[in-house]
Amino acid sequence: MNRREFNKTLMLLTGVSAGATMSTIPLRALAAWPTDAFRADNIEGAVTAIFGTAEAEATDAIQMKGPDIAENGAVVPISVTSSIDGTENIVLLVAENPSPMVATFDGATAASTRIKMGKSSPLVAYVRAGGKLYTATSKEIKVTIGGCGG
Repeated sequence: MNRREFNKTLMLLTGVSAGATMSTIPLRALAAWPTDAFRADNIEGAVTAIFGTAEAEATDAIQMKGPDIAENGAVVPISVTSSIDGTENIVLLVAENPSPMVATFDGATAASTRIKMGKSSPLVAYVRAGGKLYTATSKEIKVTIGGCGG
C-alpha cells in the first residue's frame, strides 16, 4: 500500500468512527441546548429565556473570581462558587458580548472555565436554588487585547 492509499483509508476510517461516535449521543441531550438564551442580545433576555424571569434577589453567597485586567479577551479564566443551599444551576453572562450568555452549569455548586470577552464588561452570575433566582454583584473585567470579534 502506498502513502496515498494509506491516507485515503485513514481518512475514511476516521470519518466512519466519528459518525459512529456522534450517533451514540442521545437526541435529548442536544435538545437541551438553550438556543433562545444564546440568541438574546442582552442579559435580561438571556436570563428570561433560561429561567422564565429576570427577577433575582441579590446575594453575597455567590462568589466570582476572575482577573481585574484580562490581557487576552479570548481566554479569561473565571470561577464561580455558590454557597446557597439547593443550588441547581449557575449561569454566567457578559453584558458587552454580542451574545451575553457564556456558560451554564447544571447541578453544580462551583464551576471554573475560560470565557471569551469582546471588550471590557461586567461579568454577572445567576444561580437558581430552591426555585428562587439569585444574582451576585457583578465583577468588572477590563480587556486589553480583543477577544470575540475584537
